[in-house]
Amino acid sequence: MASEDSFLVLVHHRGSIKRKTRSGVKFTDKDPLCIIVSPTTSYDALVSSVLEKLGLEGVKRDTVKYDCFTIGSDEDLQVMFLCRRQFPESGGSNRNANTIATVAGSSSRPAVASSSVPVYEPPIQPVASPSFVVDLSSNVGDVVRYGEHLPTEVQCPTPAGVWKGLFDDQDDDDVEPDMIADDSGDDLGATDPRRATGGSSSGTQQYPPHFSSLDLDAMRHDENPGQTAGFGARDTEGSAGMTEFQVGQQFQDKDEALLSVKTYSIRRGVQYKVVESDYRRYVGKCFEFGNGCTWLIRLSLRQRKGIWEVKRYNGPHTYLATSISSDHRSLDYHVIATFIMPMVRAYASVNIKVLLNATAAHFGFRPTYRRIWMAKQKAVAVIYGDWDESYNELPWWVLGVQLTMPGTVAVLKTCPVRVGGQLDESHAYFHRLFWTFPPCIEAFRHCKPLVSIDGTHLYGKYGGTLLVAIAQDGNSNILPVAFALVEGENAESWSFFLSHLRQHVTPQPGLLVISDRHNGIKAALEAPDGGWLPPATYRAFCIRHVAGNFALTFKGKDDRRLLVNAAYAKTEVEFDYWFDILRSENPAMCDWANRIEYSLWTQYCDEGRRFGHMTINISECVNSILKGVRNLPVCSLAKATYGRLAELFVRKGREAEAQMGTGQQFSQFLVKCIEANLKTARCFTVTVYDRDNSEYTVAETTPTGSFSLGTYRVSLGSQTCDCGYFQALHFPCPHALACCAYSRLTWEPYVHQVYRLSFVFGVYQMGFTPPIPEGFWPPYGGPTVIPDPNMRRAKEGHPRSTRIRTNSWNHCQAGLPPSM
Repeated sequence: MASEDSFLVLVHHRGSIKRKTRSGVKFTDKDPLCIIVSPTTSYDALVSSVLEKLGLEGVKRDTVKYDCFTIGSDEDLQVMFLCRRQFPESGGSNRNANTIATVAGSSSRPAVASSSVPVYEPPIQPVASPSFVVDLSSNVGDVVRYGEHLPTEVQCPTPAGVWKGLFDDQDDDDVEPDMIADDSGDDLGATDPRRATGGSSSGTQQYPPHFSSLDLDAMRHDENPGQTAGFGARDTEGSAGMTEFQVGQQFQDKDEALLSVKTYSIRRGVQYKVVESDYRRYVGKCFEFGNGCTWLIRLSLRQRKGIWEVKRYNGPHTYLATSISSDHRSLDYHVIATFIMPMVRAYASVNIKVLLNATAAHFGFRPTYRRIWMAKQKAVAVIYGDWDESYNELPWWVLGVQLTMPGTVAVLKTCPVRVGGQLDESHAYFHRLFWTFPPCIEAFRHCKPLVSIDGTHLYGKYGGTLLVAIAQDGNSNILPVAFALVEGENAESWSFFLSHLRQHVTPQPGLLVISDRHNGIKAALEAPDGGWLPPATYRAFCIRHVAGNFALTFKGKDDRRLLVNAAYAKTEVEFDYWFDILRSENPAMCDWANRIEYSLWTQYCDEGRRFGHMTINISECVNSILKGVRNLPVCSLAKATYGRLAELFVRKGREAEAQMGTGQQFSQFLVKCIEANLKTARCFTVTVYDRDNSEYTVAETTPTGSFSLGTYRVSLGSQTCDCGYFQALHFPCPHALACCAYSRLTWEPYVHQVYRLSFVFGVYQMGFTPPIPEGFWPPYGGPTVIPDPNMRRAKEGHPRSTRIRTNSWNHCQAGLPPSM
């Protein structure tokens, strides 16, 4: 018969768990087991009773424990594969060699949240440091690929393929909040960067690793794989935090000891309080100490050895949690930062939601978004240097990079610091920084005579904007040629960037600048002394931004499609065709478009200056070359631009040199377009109109010759055609190729020199110099540069988006006019 202290326990072994109900957690099992337990019942006895009721006593069981984890997004899938990499096939007797990820299961742990992955850890494998990696496997320019268009007539449609990349804005992939609520008074930058397990902005590692792919194999990386003390107390199987502490157990420092105590508390699902903590000792007791639990741990510093040791330990805990919680007070951002460190080291732009789900899967508790954000900032600071100190390293980096590569242009602007109304000459606020490298300056002389400019937000402890100038070579490879760190996009910051860009990188006359419609850019370009006024330079708008502004007033997807088709039109006749359709839909839409000067947003009015470019390449540039740099401290960001451009120049220079070695004269992009145009030029009838073989007419017919598809005038002398492609793209269209074939002329003289391999190779011919070690950089004797406190992210609120959303545009399709 049960004693007075015994009570009935209902064990739910099937059904499901409903969370976030009015009563907290609800079990849907309608047939639970009934078990009598008493204060003397042990855990093993409880498990045996459950197994006996289920008829499973004596059956060999898998030691792996599972919990619920919902797969509801791409980030969740990344967490699933992360867990799969962290915990390979082991520990289960009936496990298939091809492990199948378990999406939901049940846990045999007491009434606390448990891990959704096995609680053991695999042997830690050392992983080499990430090398310089750039995603350069594909050409990501937005040039209209002429070879994909259909046989044309005067009212030629927009060629298929012009929509590729137009509505795809990947720049928003790793967006971080502008404002994050802080649940701790600790300063994120207080961590000593000398304790970094990777590199730091002030360490021996010259440039941070590149993050074009998430290296999941490096996520369990440990600098000292032979150490058993560290992330929680470990048993012989490596189960972090699941075994009891031992008197005499040693730790390298206090941080490691505290991490082990916190991990133990999290894994056990119990709470403890700190009784005493100073530079010599640390004492923690169970929250229920004196109320039935005697758990206590005392750690002390052994000063001779400089290590921490467990001097007294009463364990394990003798109480169970009485409630289920989704969070744990010991799971602070210091613990989380240690756990996510390998992920951040391998992939600095890893999404906060991925880190949140990985943390929840590993610890069994789900911390807040803001705590994960703070943990990531701490991890970045440990790996790449302190956020605040990084600003003071910028003047030193400027001197070092100018010593490494003479000719480097770096302009650092600061603001005075006033304390109590008095000027503090020993400190200065960071204001702006412009920089470019000699290879970039030389490269632009061999690129297309146009430059795209745009800005992208910085993510981290301090806000700001990275301004970038992007060029493109004759093989449709994009290339950032100048950078600036500024407080934000305004007239003053754009004037600072554009004035130095014009002076040092782009002094060529007749240059085209492609940008959005930001008023700050407009003011800077229209300044009388800026050097950007026609005819020295011309301006054009990115059609993606124009269409985005248009969509704010007119919501229809078809309307945006018509506007973009009109913008891509290469002849006035084709433009009128699409514009008339737009007017028939709603005259107000045409009135809106007419308020913008045609030469700024239409291709047929740009006199061939665009080379077919209708959008800004900032998204492609960020994702292929500058991936992850926005998540780094400012000095590490600047260093990353040097290292990544050096890798880009090596790879693309080798490609161009190898192609020239085979006797090729033109870029692969041009060769593909010419081959496609030659196939199209077979159904033409050519008539020559002058003895110099310069003026022609080309009649286009169907393959059978039964029907005429239009007649085009071609001038090889002026390199124009009525179809508009010859003058827009600066290489022969199908009609011009037909004229060359008719007169037995080679088409090569009618190709712009930028498409020649000699020019493409010239872009990358000047390489970068290996960086001089920081210990040999010139000393800096100026004031200490500190971040502007006004640029620190707000501690409260939710992120607000300032970007034009483009996801819905992917469904737009370029329309074709009806057959004439």
